[in-house]
Amino acid sequence: MTELVISNARVVTREAVIHGTVQLRDGVIMDVSDVPASVPSALDFDGDYLLPGLVELHTDNLERHASPRPGVRWPADAAVVAHDTQIAGAGITTVLDALSVGDVLEGSSRLATLTAMADAVTSMRGLLKAEHWLHMRCEISYADLPAVFEPFVDHALVRLVSLMDHTPGQRQFAKLEKYTEYYQGKYGMSDAQMARFIDTKRADQARYSAAHRAHVVALCRDRGLALASHDDATEQHIAEAADCGSVVAEFPTTTAAARAARARGIKVMGGAPNLVRGGSHSGNVSARELAADGLVDILSSDYVPASLLHAAFLMADGDDARLPDAIASVSATPAAAIGLADRGAIAPGLRADLVRVTPNRSLPIVRAVWRHGERIA
Repeated sequence: MTELVISNARVVTREAVIHGTVQLRDGVIMDVSDVPASVPSALDFDGDYLLPGLVELHTDNLERHASPRPGVRWPADAAVVAHDTQIAGAGITTVLDALSVGDVLEGSSRLATLTAMADAVTSMRGLLKAEHWLHMRCEISYADLPAVFEPFVDHALVRLVSLMDHTPGQRQFAKLEKYTEYYQGKYGMSDAQMARFIDTKRADQARYSAAHRAHVVALCRDRGLALASHDDATEQHIAEAADCGSVVAEFPTTTAAARAARARGIKVMGGAPNLVRGGSHSGNVSARELAADGLVDILSSDYVPASLLHAAFLMADGDDARLPDAIASVSATPAAAIGLADRGAIAPGLRADLVRVTPNRSLPIVRAVWRHGERIA
């Protein structure tokens, strides 16, 4: 039996922030109390916050480690370990590693490393600090999507599947100049090449997207896999997501889409980097604006793991009364969205996934992280 008593902590429960004590035994939270600990061996938090371990549903961070520079492919196992270290250090104890199934560019590094990354997460999982699952991001206008996705549909680690459509002139890139700016900068295309690229992407959407969406949705329904929509911009997009059975709307690009998702009972995911920066890099709605309107249920670190906790504290804006709901957006709510009922809050009977945090103005500093009661960072 292993036991740990944490005392003199500002414990962020689902309902309130209490100054008290938490007792762990064999990886499970046994007791949460506002009574000072009487155990001499108790770990004194000196007034630091104790939070539930963060739950991340969508991060591209593994792909960044797999291809740290254009044309560079890093060994898969090493990429997973480096990614895991960064994730745990950010206070994330449960992570869905988002892997792209299809891409806007043929022969991209994402496609080349897809199977290797999934295999490495699977083989290394028992050695990693955080608990890793897979999130398959399906680009529905990609010609070979069914063939690439089907080998993963029965994969034991897949917990979430999202339906993406990065066709120029809609969703994330409703403003064509933003699409051109992003992809011309990313791939170094000339104006003529960019014009041909846009024409090709629009033709691919017209030819493939409807059939591919229906195919992926049918496969996921048969297996009970959670679905997410992506970059919804209109009420019609949300209606389509609801018809597919989506439980999460990732990064809606307009307030109207976020409100429509909320009305349909679909959880709204906001981008933590967007919130930290104060705006979208694609020129879409600000996550701060959505949060101010009460339209953010879940936060995702997307491409910056450390942004997840930072954004949650920014949402609370220094008010402990607002902190439980802000922390729920990075713990309890994402866990519930994908059916992980054993974590996400500090309450008796739940897993002892915990984070010690010292506030430094608006920037929270991770001091220690436990998963299943074991120190991982």
